[in-house]
Amino acid sequence: MIEFPSNGHTASGYLAVPAAGTGPGVVVIQEWWGLVDHIKEVCDRFAAAGFVALAPDLYDGKVVEEPDEAGKEMMALQLTEASKALSGAVRELLGRSNRSTVGVVGFCMGGGLAYVLATTMAEQVSAVAPFYGVIPWPDAKPNYEAMTAAVQGHYAEHDGFANPEFVRALEKELEDLGKDVEFYIYPGTEHAFFNDTRPEVYDAAASSQAWDRLLPFLRETIR
Repeated sequence: MIEFPSNGHTASGYLAVPAAGTGPGVVVIQEWWGLVDHIKEVCDRFAAAGFVALAPDLYDGKVVEEPDEAGKEMMALQLTEASKALSGAVRELLGRSNRSTVGVVGFCMGGGLAYVLATTMAEQVSAVAPFYGVIPWPDAKPNYEAMTAAVQGHYAEHDGFANPEFVRALEKELEDLGKDVEFYIYPGTEHAFFNDTRPEVYDAAASSQAWDRLLPFLRETIR
């Protein structure tokens, strides 16, 4: 864990650095459970692949296990403070990486926040990859027109939060705005299919395929 500047304050997060000491930077944004071991392990996987990965702790050290409690934490999240931490993470990575932009990968609520970050820091974010991303906050719809990042979305076929109709509608909205976008819907999967700590929904084949698509996308689009 490290601390980093966050708009006049300090935020914390989990940092994973490749053996080379530097590389393209990736902000990893948590699910509604908090900064759990799964998200840290995703950062470690990025580092093993040559990326500098930083996952901001948006719940200030709190992690939850029950869906009801997770939903309450998510809806209670102060978006202004979360945005500061995410922006600070981008700047921290720019100082540690060997590129002029970063990528953003988010899961569930983190996928929604990945879109938000890509619109608020359009000059610094050149790649965004939401995994079953949702934006549950009524006042947090991203200004997609401002986004310049390439988008690679990964979604589940059976997802009560972001069903295929929602995904295709969002894909069309972004395409109509002239955005560089590719969305994948993985057949037979459920929400959170990438989370290998949740055996009831984890799909190893879909997760492997998504990862194999994600790494070259980030390498090609982080400048």
